[in-house]
Amino acid sequence: MKKILYNISALILFMFAISCQEDVLDKKAVDSFNTDLVFSDINVVSSYLGKCYDRMGGNTDAGILGAREDLLVSGTDQTLCIHRPANYVMLKGTMSPDQLGFFANNGYGGYLRWNNLYANIQDVNRILANIDAVKITAAQEALKTRIKGEAYFIRAFDYASLLMVYGGAVLTDKPYKLGEDYSTIKRSTIKETLDFILKDIQSAIDNLPATVEQGRASRAAAGALKSRILLFCASTLTNGGWTEQASNTLISFPAGSQTGLLQQARDAAKDVMDGKYGTFSLVGSTSDPAADLSAADIQKYSDNYFNIFNQKAAWNSETIWGIQFPLTGGNVNNANLWYGPNGYHNWGNNNPTEQAVRAFEMADGTKFQWDKYNPGEMDIRTATAAELAADPQRNPYNGREPRFYACVLYDGAPWQARPSDAAGLEPENKVQTGYYYKNVGDAEPYKKGLDTRQGLIEAWNGTKVGYYIKKLLDPATAGQYYRNTNTWVEFRYAEILMNYAEACIELGGTDLQKGIDALNMVRNRAGLPDRVTADQATARDYVRHERNIEFFGEGHRFYDIRRWMIAEQVITNVYGMRVEHYDNGYTIWKHNKADKADDRSFTDKKFYWVPIARDEMNKAPQLQQNPGYN
Repeated sequence: MKKILYNISALILFMFAISCQEDVLDKKAVDSFNTDLVFSDINVVSSYLGKCYDRMGGNTDAGILGAREDLLVSGTDQTLCIHRPANYVMLKGTMSPDQLGFFANNGYGGYLRWNNLYANIQDVNRILANIDAVKITAAQEALKTRIKGEAYFIRAFDYASLLMVYGGAVLTDKPYKLGEDYSTIKRSTIKETLDFILKDIQSAIDNLPATVEQGRASRAAAGALKSRILLFCASTLTNGGWTEQASNTLISFPAGSQTGLLQQARDAAKDVMDGKYGTFSLVGSTSDPAADLSAADIQKYSDNYFNIFNQKAAWNSETIWGIQFPLTGGNVNNANLWYGPNGYHNWGNNNPTEQAVRAFEMADGTKFQWDKYNPGEMDIRTATAAELAADPQRNPYNGREPRFYACVLYDGAPWQARPSDAAGLEPENKVQTGYYYKNVGDAEPYKKGLDTRQGLIEAWNGTKVGYYIKKLLDPATAGQYYRNTNTWVEFRYAEILMNYAEACIELGGTDLQKGIDALNMVRNRAGLPDRVTADQATARDYVRHERNIEFFGEGHRFYDIRRWMIAEQVITNVYGMRVEHYDNGYTIWKHNKADKADDRSFTDKKFYWVPIARDEMNKAPQLQQNPGYN
């Protein structure tokens, strides 16, 4: 018998589900999974559903959705996973059915794994197949209906994950049974997979109540998922962009589908914007900001943006759905430990690249220009003390847009008080990724920043590029000792606006200005001025740039550079930024091409899709592999 779908540990699931149901424990043995037991009580079913939430996105115990040590975004041009860079095999030219790296079942910190996604789908299908047989009271009818809605949402989310990573999926709405013959099961087309997902999303919306407990699936979460999956399916990648595979129905829609998909994507986003599923809004002002922001203004905009990702209690008006993390027990988020600077005894993972840092604009909305003071010199900046005093923007980290200060910890950035073994080491409460010299021309620094790979506190976990990610951290949490409790925001209103903006711009015509208007709401909230253009190509560049910045570190970039088919253009080698401070006030910022932090290239269009693992294909050879892999 052939088998491609795997159950998660039934015993672990079941013991979790019934841990608070002593009356059920008294009835039957629990040494193995027992459908009759699980579906004997609606409250046990609800607990069982809780573990399906935990395994959304095909994760194991490494984290929930995006909150994990190795971020999905390190598979893009935005950040570098310093501990396991070779795991991002699509950037190494090594991805194959035998080498899946981040997407393998043993891919450290990864998710989106084929077999784990199907394991969770199997458990959701079990709920949907059996819940109507559960004996309930009249008062429990609403709970049963809500559980159905949540289950449909989770299944839609997991199938959407499969589509966006692998293409057409094996579709099933019923649980598989032990001993069942899977040798005839085949993958459906990408269109059939989308249709299945959209049907589940509608079932979720139909069954979910108007309001739910924070953290549970909501109608708005389902509406946001609809917006996301339709925009992906309306993309270049899935509509003939890979010319040689335009007729491959596993990864391509029928010719002529793109305009209709863009219209559906536009309308799905507009439904959320129009309040069809609830009322949401950007946090902060969406008015065109003042032309000349003060330092205090920039800080205010930056703090407003940063706090979207530092929520710990009731969600703000922008958050549509996310994952909450308790301080003890339950799901785990160790963001400060995972990503924080090594001079605080943290692990320093997922460093922003120089390429990403330079993408952030100046505070007035103009493009950052590295060679502003020395045209043509793209690797080195210098400044004397007098030059910096006369023009602080000679320091490349001064005068940048507010989101830069919310997203990136750079040399000299303010941060937490140091732990006791580093207290008093200047400059206090600032990130130290620079090196200190007495005189220009000295061969060796007399002091190495605490947050470098030669720091006094720890070295193995220091940044390889000169930066740390800030956006997902909590300034009030000492990662060395405590877990994070800030929310992982999976769907937020800014994504809906940007989805709408992109769909409108791609449709063009009278829709183009509507797209620009939505884009400008996101820019204005970030303290940046309006974009103005009537040219579609220019508008396209604007919306792609804005997504790159607005969603920095959140994982969207992994899907964006694939669906736009621009990975070959943006994936380049990663080099370190070395900052040198001299006692006379002279400073050098050097993008050091002799310090290659990661060797990267995107060499083949086949890497736009992840292959099915070899062992899965061996168990079900009738499944068609993704193109380019054998």
